[in-house]
Amino acid sequence: MKPRPYPTARPSDVYLFATCLVDLFVPQAGLDAVKLLEREGLTVHFPRSQSCCGQPAYSSGNPRQAREVARAQLGLFEKPWPVVVPSGSCAGMMRHHWPALFDNDADAARAHALSERVYELTEFLVRVLNVDFNAYGAAAQPEERVVLHTSCGARREMGTRVHGVEAVDALPGVTRIDHEREPECCGFGGTFSLKHPDISGAMVADKIAAACATGCERLVSADCGCLLNIGHAAAHKQAPLAVEHLASFLWRRTGGEAA
Repeated sequence: MKPRPYPTARPSDVYLFATCLVDLFVPQAGLDAVKLLEREGLTVHFPRSQSCCGQPAYSSGNPRQAREVARAQLGLFEKPWPVVVPSGSCAGMMRHHWPALFDNDADAARAHALSERVYELTEFLVRVLNVDFNAYGAAAQPEERVVLHTSCGARREMGTRVHGVEAVDALPGVTRIDHEREPECCGFGGTFSLKHPDISGAMVADKIAAACATGCERLVSADCGCLLNIGHAAAHKQAPLAVEHLASFLWRRTGGEAA
């Protein structure tokens, strides 16, 4: 993966693209992302008409429908500000697939320009803002051991596992434990879990068992689809594994509200 250049000047304004899963199922993660950005002195703009990046249709083999969903977002982020996304898979769709999706389209230039401004939340905090989490009373928090899950798209398209690792490892009192299934898919995969439920169920069962084998009682991730899949499966199996979005975890561990 070719390293991307990062801005040398600290921005004063950013857009938040919350994603449809955050909006519908985990709104607190979006609110905590806003808090993390505002605490750094940024003005966060949230276009209210935003909806979906088009990934569900795209991964289901419907590029025309995906393009029209994505097209509806293009006019919402006209200012040259970074677009911060609390999801590695959605950020990957916008940054890496939108340019190809709009190839030879009237909106090709606009889609390409917007894709260059897309950042996954943790990537933005660590690489662009260079956040010092110790500056916010993180040392006063109790000891906690967690496992980190990085979605397939975040890991392979955006390369954001390294940013999640750096952010979690920078927190005093937090010990991140690797487990043997850490690089593997959780089985969600959008429509994959609907089309192949038995395989998907076996994959998430392996993920939960490996996480629980570490003795950790909390799994954190920057992708809501994975969190919903792992969290509901763990609850169904009565496994002692809570899940938390990385934005909420970072906010809580640095002096924000408790989970």
